[in-house]
Amino acid sequence: MQIILLEKVANLGQLGDVVKVKDGYARNFLIPTGKAKRATDANLKEFEARRAELEKVQAAKLVEAQARGEKLAGARFEVSQKAGVDGRLFGSVTNADIADAISKTGVQVAKAEVRLPEGPFKMIGEYNVDIALHHDVVVEVAVVVVPEA
Repeated sequence: MQIILLEKVANLGQLGDVVKVKDGYARNFLIPTGKAKRATDANLKEFEARRAELEKVQAAKLVEAQARGEKLAGARFEVSQKAGVDGRLFGSVTNADIADAISKTGVQVAKAEVRLPEGPFKMIGEYNVDIALHHDVVVEVAVVVVPEA
């Protein structure tokens, strides 16, 4: 299916690109989330008429993400979890736990923005975690997992 991207999509293209994707990806994800529209003549004309507006919205999102990134850059966050005497956690520290710990400081972070490529943490210790606030704004923060008292 041919689609027009209404915003930058990772590994797909930039705002305004006309790309061919699988039908299910377009129908089930890109179009319902407002990231794309079908590439019909009417939609192409409508997109060209709204291009400046869409670019302004994307620029505003980037500026907002950069401001959040500056607040988070180099920060340390502490997450407590029940642990055994050997340092292994009885549960695990997930991206939702990390997002909650960061959000308590006043900077809102969604759990989808927390990247844990090796999965949840299962031991106490200090970990470096990437926070992807925008496609172009990725900030590294330190997360310290401590045993609950």
